[in-house]
Amino acid sequence: MDETVRNVAILKDAYARWRDTKGGSVDHWMSFIAEDVQFGSLARGAPEMAFARDYSNRDALRGYFDGLVSEWEMIHYTVEEFVAQRDVVFMRGSCEWRHKVTGKECETPKADFWRFRDGKAVEVYEYYDTARALAAAS
Repeated sequence: MDETVRNVAILKDAYARWRDTKGGSVDHWMSFIAEDVQFGSLARGAPEMAFARDYSNRDALRGYFDGLVSEWEMIHYTVEEFVAQRDVVFMRGSCEWRHKVTGKECETPKADFWRFRDGKAVEVYEYYDTARALAAAS
């Protein structure tokens, strides 16, 4: 199987599990993330979303997922398309979450950048409406 096709297949499965379990598939994400992954988020560790910051290894990145699912409840996660070229895949979609403390909801467009090496994700960056997310968290 072509490397690009394989990378897209990995992500299609992961996002479907994420959606279907309403955020309960963290272990699956960890199964294809490289030990030395580089992760970033637009929120950059803002106080309202301290878990959404830069990480440089898989074990630390688990803290991102732990913070997300402990502070937010998924309402929906919709993947609209994947765009891939060689070792890079972009996911474009939308999602909506409810903050568990404030009860406020945040719906936002969502795009994720992924870079793969030998079937493992080595770089990930997430893009979303941080103003909406931070407002819902405060």
